[in-house]
This record gives sequence, C-alpha cells and structure tokens, in this order.
Amino acid sequence: MDKQFTLGDFHTILSDGQVWKTGGFKLPDGTFWAYREPEAVVIVRNGILYVRAQLTRGHNQVQILDNAKHMYFSAEEVEVPEAGEISFELQMRARTSGTAPGDLYDGYVSLNLLDFSTGAALDFFAGNDKYASVYAILPFPGVSVPDTGGTKYFSIFKEDTDFQAREFNTYKITYHRGNDEAVFYLNGREVRREKNIPVKLNRFTVALGMMTEKDLSPEGSVSCHGQTVIAEYSPVAVTVTEG
Repeated sequence: MDKQFTLGDFHTILSDGQVWKTGGFKLPDGTFWAYREPEAVVIVRNGILYVRAQLTRGHNQVQILDNAKHMYFSAEEVEVPEAGEISFELQMRARTSGTAPGDLYDGYVSLNLLDFSTGAALDFFAGNDKYASVYAILPFPGVSVPDTGGTKYFSIFKEDTDFQAREFNTYKITYHRGNDEAVFYLNGREVRREKNIPVKLNRFTVALGMMTEKDLSPEGSVSCHGQTVIAEYSPVAVTVTEG
C-alpha cells in the first residue's frame, strides 16, 4: 500500500528547522555557508511559497557554493524504500528579469532531491523560457562519494523549451532503488529516464531553490549581475511504494 504525505507548511518558513531550514553547508573552517539572499522578499499565501530576490550572493572558490543563491532544505530527510519507488511532485513557477534571453543558467528556480549519503542529485530547473532536468553525483562539502570505478563526479543536464513559460508547471521525479532508475515527468509526461544509476540512493533532502550555474572564472564568481528571480512553489507531494 502506498504511503503518501506532503512537505509544505510554508507558514512555518520563518521557524528555521521546523519543516524547512536555510540551505547551505558547513565548511572546513567551522563556518556555515548559507544559501540566503539577505534582501529576499518571502510571501506565503494560499499555501504557496513566493520568493523574490535580486541575486547578490557568490563564492569565489567553490562552484557548488556559488550556484545556489537562496534555498530551503527540508528539515527532515525522506527515506528511500529498500526496493520500491518514491516520487516527489509539485507545481513550480519561475519568472526572471535581467537574465540573458535563452540562457537558463543565468537565473532559475529549482526542485532538488539531494542525497548527502552519496552526493547524488535529481533536479528540475525552470527559467523564463527553458527548463532542464538534471542527474548528478556532486562533490558536496563534507560528503563522501562512493567509488564505483567509473566517473566519480558528473552532472548531466537536459534542456527543453516544451513547457508553459512563466506559468505553473507540474514537476515530478521518481526514484526506484531496486531498479536503479529515476524518471522525470513534466505536466504528466515522461521527459527523461535514467537507468543503471551507479550508486544506491538512501535518503533525500528536498530543496527549493533560486540558482545560477555559471562556471567560476580565474578571478572568481561571475554569476551575479543585477538579475532578479521570482520563485513560486506548491507543497511537495511525496508517495512511497514499497517493493
């Protein structure tokens, strides 16, 4: 029998750690790098989380710390069934201003499923006129990534424009641990299937973010140039099907 629950309760968003917490990572020097734009405007209305910010945050040495600008992590990790399937579904809208036309990675809104036990990430990114699905194993700070004998770190993006730009779309990601398979759905349509995932994913931190994806230059971060991102999220519906 399926188990279903919802990650929402956005009215608690200011109570850090109750349902959601500020995303970020503890660094080797003991400090915490917070994914938080200090001038962000946060509104919760009719169960929807709305966040608007001009992007200003950047990190000059670590790419992962530079990419995410404002992000919420689920306070609790969601355990993956041993042999069954787990799915995450929400409605999400992205609107940006000052971003380069056609350049998704100049500022976008994200749903991220992050497994900090393996470094794996399954994501949807949405921008003004394009979206992407992402399958990755990443060098998150403080995370030990299993050695599979293959490419240890990777991030495979798949972009498309076949969605309702600047409107709410329904995004769904499923992961089946027994089959080592992840499937991405947009508005009920399968848009990507990844088979033979090389590591077993164990638990997901659900993240809702505002991000860029711009390679660090020799001089440091080049990701912020005055652009603004507006993100809107519905609660996340989680369904667990035991194998």
